[in-house]
Amino acid sequence: MNKADIISSVHEVLGSTKADAERAVDAVFGSIQSAMKDGTAVSVAGFGIFEAKMRAKREARNPRTGETVMVPAMRVPKFRAAKALKDAVK
Repeated sequence: MNKADIISSVHEVLGSTKADAERAVDAVFGSIQSAMKDGTAVSVAGFGIFEAKMRAKREARNPRTGETVMVPAMRVPKFRAAKALKDAVK
């Protein structure tokens, strides 16, 4: 399933135009992205938690040359699934 499929699903549920459904989906994804960018966790009951975590600096290896490279510390997006989602997927 991709973004276009999600928009189609929202369009069917809302019964409005596809453009309205696309704006709604973009608004949800944009809200999640901006909250994570600010360092705020986004919790969706029954689905999971989206948050930005710090990944420590680490040593990596270039597979082509075998050279060791230092990867700097950075914030990365993380998702933790809720129990309800885990049970539904089983």
